[in-house]
Amino acid sequence: MPDWIDNHCHLDGEDDAAGLVAEARAGGVVGLITVGTDLERSRAAVAVARRHPAVWATAGIHPHDASGGCGGLRELLADGVADGTVVAVGECGFDFHYDHSPRQRQADVFAEQVGLAHATGLPLVIHTREAWEETFELLDREGVPPRTVFHCFTGGPEEADECLARGALLSLSGIVTFPSAAELRAAAAAAPLDRVMVETDSPYLAPVPHRGRRNRPVHVARVGEEVASLMGRPVEEVAAATTATARVVYGLDGPVS
Repeated sequence: MPDWIDNHCHLDGEDDAAGLVAEARAGGVVGLITVGTDLERSRAAVAVARRHPAVWATAGIHPHDASGGCGGLRELLADGVADGTVVAVGECGFDFHYDHSPRQRQADVFAEQVGLAHATGLPLVIHTREAWEETFELLDREGVPPRTVFHCFTGGPEEADECLARGALLSLSGIVTFPSAAELRAAAAAAPLDRVMVETDSPYLAPVPHRGRRNRPVHVARVGEEVASLMGRPVEEVAAATTATARVVYGLDGPVS
Protein backbone atom coordinates (compact mmCIF):
# COMPACT_ATOMS: atom_id res chain seq x y z
CA MET A 1 0.00 0.00 0.00
CA PRO A 2 1.51 3.39 -0.99
CA ASP A 3 2.17 5.99 1.70
CA TRP A 4 0.37 9.33 1.39
CA ILE A 5 0.36 12.63 3.27
CA ASP A 6 -2.87 14.63 3.32
CA ASN A 7 -1.28 18.05 3.45
CA HIS A 8 -4.55 19.94 3.95
CA CYS A 9 -7.60 18.81 5.91
CA HIS A 10 -9.82 20.26 8.62
CA LEU A 11 -10.09 18.07 11.70
CA ASP A 12 -10.72 20.79 14.26
CA GLY A 13 -14.51 20.72 13.91
CA GLU A 14 -14.89 16.96 13.57
CA ASP A 15 -16.49 15.13 16.49
CA ASP A 16 -14.82 11.90 15.39
CA ALA A 17 -11.36 13.27 14.62
CA ALA A 18 -9.71 10.30 16.31
CA GLY A 19 -11.67 7.89 14.16
CA LEU A 20 -10.88 9.82 10.98
CA VAL A 21 -7.18 9.78 11.81
CA ALA A 22 -7.26 6.04 12.58
CA GLU A 23 -9.15 5.32 9.35
CA ALA A 24 -6.64 7.35 7.35
CA ARG A 25 -3.65 5.67 8.97
CA ALA A 26 -5.13 2.26 8.19
CA GLY A 27 -5.59 3.41 4.59
CA GLY A 28 -1.96 4.32 4.05
CA VAL A 29 -2.01 7.96 5.13
CA VAL A 30 1.19 8.41 7.12
CA GLY A 31 0.68 12.08 7.95
CA LEU A 32 -2.09 14.67 8.12
CA ILE A 33 -1.94 18.46 8.37
CA THR A 34 -5.04 20.03 9.88
CA VAL A 35 -5.46 23.64 8.87
CA GLY A 36 -6.51 26.67 10.87
CA THR A 37 -8.84 29.30 9.40
CA ASP A 38 -9.24 31.78 12.27
CA LEU A 39 -7.68 32.15 15.69
CA GLU A 40 -10.16 29.89 17.48
CA ARG A 41 -10.06 27.18 14.83
CA SER A 42 -6.28 27.43 14.63
CA ARG A 43 -6.09 26.81 18.37
CA ALA A 44 -8.42 23.84 17.94
CA ALA A 45 -6.27 22.50 15.08
CA VAL A 46 -3.20 22.72 17.29
CA ALA A 47 -5.06 20.87 20.04
CA VAL A 48 -5.96 18.06 17.59
CA ALA A 49 -2.33 17.82 16.48
CA ARG A 50 -1.16 17.57 20.08
CA ARG A 51 -3.52 14.65 20.70
CA HIS A 52 -2.59 12.54 17.68
CA PRO A 53 0.75 11.25 16.42
CA ALA A 54 1.35 11.94 12.71
CA VAL A 55 -0.93 14.99 12.79
CA TRP A 56 0.41 18.53 12.51
CA ALA A 57 -1.35 21.88 12.35
CA THR A 58 -1.24 25.24 10.66
CA ALA A 59 -2.36 28.54 12.14
CA GLY A 60 -3.82 31.28 10.03
CA ILE A 61 -6.67 33.61 9.14
CA HIS A 62 -8.80 32.67 6.13
CA PRO A 63 -9.99 35.57 3.95
CA HIS A 64 -13.55 34.87 5.09
CA ASP A 65 -12.43 35.84 8.60
CA ALA A 66 -10.06 38.66 7.72
CA SER A 67 -12.33 41.27 9.29
CA GLY A 68 -11.22 40.02 12.70
CA GLY A 69 -7.55 40.65 11.98
CA CYS A 70 -4.52 38.64 13.05
CA GLY A 71 -4.48 39.38 16.77
CA GLY A 72 -2.98 36.49 18.74
CA LEU A 73 -1.73 34.65 15.69
CA ARG A 74 1.94 35.44 16.18
CA GLU A 75 1.85 34.04 19.73
CA LEU A 76 0.01 30.89 18.64
CA LEU A 77 2.56 30.29 15.91
CA ALA A 78 5.42 30.70 18.36
CA ASP A 79 3.90 28.27 20.85
CA GLY A 80 3.14 25.70 18.15
CA VAL A 81 6.57 25.92 16.60
CA ALA A 82 8.15 25.47 20.02
CA ASP A 83 6.52 22.07 20.54
CA GLY A 84 6.61 21.00 16.89
CA THR A 85 2.86 20.96 16.28
CA VAL A 86 2.58 24.00 13.97
CA VAL A 87 4.25 23.64 10.59
CA ALA A 88 2.85 26.50 8.48
CA VAL A 89 1.13 29.87 8.36
CA GLY A 90 -2.34 29.89 6.81
CA GLU A 91 -4.58 29.28 5.16
CA CYS A 92 -4.72 32.87 4.05
CA GLY A 93 -5.29 34.82 0.87
CA PHE A 94 -8.20 36.18 -1.15
CA ASP A 95 -11.74 34.94 -1.70
CA PHE A 96 -13.62 37.22 -4.08
CA HIS A 97 -16.34 34.64 -4.69
CA TYR A 98 -18.01 35.19 -1.31
CA ASP A 99 -16.38 38.43 -0.13
CA HIS A 100 -17.24 37.68 3.49
CA SER A 101 -14.60 40.27 4.45
CA PRO A 102 -13.92 43.57 2.64
CA ARG A 103 -11.33 43.13 -0.08
CA GLN A 104 -8.91 45.67 1.36
CA ARG A 105 -9.12 43.90 4.72
CA GLN A 106 -8.43 40.59 2.99
CA ALA A 107 -5.36 42.14 1.37
CA ASP A 108 -4.06 43.59 4.64
CA VAL A 109 -4.47 40.33 6.57
CA PHE A 110 -2.99 38.30 3.73
CA ALA A 111 0.04 40.59 3.59
CA GLU A 112 0.49 40.37 7.35
CA GLN A 113 0.58 36.58 7.16
CA VAL A 114 3.06 36.66 4.29
CA GLY A 115 5.18 38.74 6.66
CA LEU A 116 4.75 36.16 9.42
CA ALA A 117 5.90 33.40 7.07
CA HIS A 118 9.00 35.43 6.24
CA ALA A 119 9.66 36.23 9.91
CA THR A 120 9.21 32.67 11.18
CA GLY A 121 10.62 30.79 8.20
CA LEU A 122 7.44 28.72 8.06
CA PRO A 123 5.68 27.70 4.85
CA LEU A 124 2.75 29.81 3.64
CA VAL A 125 -0.55 28.13 2.72
CA ILE A 126 -2.59 30.18 0.25
CA HIS A 127 -6.31 30.14 -0.49
CA THR A 128 -7.21 32.03 -3.65
CA ARG A 129 -10.60 32.11 -5.33
CA GLU A 130 -11.48 34.36 -8.25
CA ALA A 131 -8.47 36.51 -7.38
CA TRP A 132 -5.46 35.21 -9.29
CA GLU A 133 -4.23 38.60 -10.47
CA GLU A 134 -4.54 40.15 -7.02
CA THR A 135 -2.84 37.17 -5.40
CA PHE A 136 0.16 37.33 -7.70
CA GLU A 137 0.42 41.11 -7.33
CA LEU A 138 0.46 40.90 -3.54
CA LEU A 139 3.02 38.10 -3.50
CA ASP A 140 5.26 39.98 -5.91
CA ARG A 141 5.03 43.07 -3.70
CA GLU A 142 5.51 41.34 -0.36
CA GLY A 143 7.92 38.63 -1.53
CA VAL A 144 7.06 34.98 -2.01
CA PRO A 145 8.12 32.89 1.01
CA PRO A 146 10.53 30.10 0.00
CA ARG A 147 7.95 27.40 0.81
CA THR A 148 4.62 28.61 -0.56
CA VAL A 149 1.71 26.25 -1.23
CA PHE A 150 -1.33 27.02 -3.37
CA HIS A 151 -3.84 24.89 -1.49
CA CYS A 152 -6.72 23.34 -3.46
CA PHE A 153 -5.25 24.67 -6.69
CA THR A 154 -8.13 25.28 -9.10
CA GLY A 155 -6.46 27.16 -11.94
CA GLY A 156 -5.53 26.00 -15.38
CA PRO A 157 -2.14 25.65 -17.07
CA GLU A 158 -1.58 29.41 -17.23
CA GLU A 159 -2.18 29.92 -13.50
CA ALA A 160 -0.09 26.88 -12.71
CA ASP A 161 2.81 28.33 -14.70
CA GLU A 162 2.49 31.63 -12.78
CA CYS A 163 2.57 29.79 -9.44
CA LEU A 164 5.52 27.64 -10.45
CA ALA A 165 7.42 30.64 -11.80
CA ARG A 166 7.25 32.12 -8.31
CA GLY A 167 8.69 28.95 -6.78
CA ALA A 168 5.37 27.85 -5.28
CA LEU A 169 3.91 24.37 -5.08
CA LEU A 170 0.52 23.14 -6.26
CA SER A 171 -1.66 21.16 -3.86
CA LEU A 172 -4.31 19.18 -5.72
CA SER A 173 -7.63 18.24 -4.13
CA GLY A 174 -10.58 16.07 -5.07
CA ILE A 175 -11.64 18.63 -7.66
CA VAL A 176 -9.02 17.06 -9.93
CA THR A 177 -11.32 14.02 -10.19
CA PHE A 178 -14.28 16.07 -11.48
CA PRO A 179 -14.80 15.58 -15.24
CA SER A 180 -16.00 19.19 -15.47
CA ALA A 181 -12.64 20.53 -14.21
CA ALA A 182 -10.95 20.31 -17.61
CA GLU A 183 -8.52 23.21 -17.14
CA LEU A 184 -7.43 21.98 -13.72
CA ARG A 185 -6.96 18.46 -15.02
CA ALA A 186 -4.83 19.79 -17.86
CA ALA A 187 -2.70 21.72 -15.38
CA ALA A 188 -2.26 18.63 -13.20
CA ALA A 189 -1.26 16.52 -16.19
CA ALA A 190 1.48 18.97 -17.15
CA ALA A 191 2.75 19.85 -13.66
CA PRO A 192 6.26 18.79 -12.59
CA LEU A 193 5.83 15.90 -10.18
CA ASP A 194 8.32 17.37 -7.72
CA ARG A 195 6.20 20.54 -7.38
CA VAL A 196 2.92 18.81 -6.53
CA MET A 197 1.26 17.63 -3.32
CA VAL A 198 -2.14 16.09 -2.64
CA GLU A 199 -4.86 16.97 -0.16
CA THR A 200 -8.48 16.30 0.68
CA ASP A 201 -9.60 19.65 2.16
CA SER A 202 -11.92 17.36 4.10
CA PRO A 203 -14.69 17.48 5.11
CA TYR A 204 -15.20 19.37 1.84
CA LEU A 205 -14.71 18.43 -1.84
CA ALA A 206 -14.99 14.66 -1.72
CA PRO A 207 -13.48 13.11 -4.87
CA VAL A 208 -15.36 11.01 -7.38
CA PRO A 209 -16.88 8.47 -6.60
CA HIS A 210 -17.57 9.90 -3.13
CA ARG A 211 -18.79 13.28 -4.38
CA GLY A 212 -21.78 14.63 -2.48
CA ARG A 213 -20.75 12.95 0.78
CA ARG A 214 -18.56 14.16 3.61
CA ASN A 215 -14.94 13.99 2.59
CA ARG A 216 -12.43 12.12 4.76
CA PRO A 217 -8.63 12.20 4.93
CA VAL A 218 -8.43 8.56 3.80
CA HIS A 219 -9.67 9.73 0.38
CA VAL A 220 -6.35 11.46 -0.30
CA ALA A 221 -5.30 8.18 -1.92
CA ARG A 222 -8.10 8.60 -4.47
CA VAL A 223 -6.83 12.11 -5.27
CA GLY A 224 -3.33 10.74 -5.73
CA GLU A 225 -4.55 7.96 -7.99
CA GLU A 226 -6.23 10.51 -10.27
CA VAL A 227 -3.12 12.66 -10.38
CA ALA A 228 -1.10 9.59 -11.34
CA SER A 229 -3.57 8.76 -14.11
CA LEU A 230 -3.46 12.31 -15.50
CA MET A 231 0.33 12.37 -15.41
CA GLY A 232 0.64 8.90 -16.90
CA ARG A 233 2.77 7.75 -13.98
CA PRO A 234 2.55 4.78 -11.60
CA VAL A 235 0.55 5.47 -8.45
CA GLU A 236 3.50 4.37 -6.32
CA GLU A 237 5.74 6.98 -7.96
CA VAL A 238 3.25 9.78 -7.33
CA ALA A 239 2.71 8.66 -3.73
CA ALA A 240 6.44 8.55 -3.03
CA ALA A 241 7.09 11.93 -4.66
CA THR A 242 4.20 13.84 -3.09
CA THR A 243 4.91 12.36 0.34
CA ALA A 244 8.60 13.25 0.09
CA THR A 245 7.72 16.79 -1.00
CA ALA A 246 5.30 17.26 1.89
CA ARG A 247 7.96 16.11 4.35
CA VAL A 248 10.40 18.69 2.99
CA VAL A 249 7.93 21.56 2.63
CA TYR A 250 6.53 21.22 6.13
CA GLY A 251 9.75 20.10 7.79
CA LEU A 252 8.47 16.69 8.85
CA ASP A 253 11.88 15.30 9.60
CA GLY A 254 12.46 11.66 10.41
CA PRO A 255 9.94 8.82 10.25
CA VAL A 256 6.27 9.63 10.48
CA SER A 257 4.86 7.34 13.14
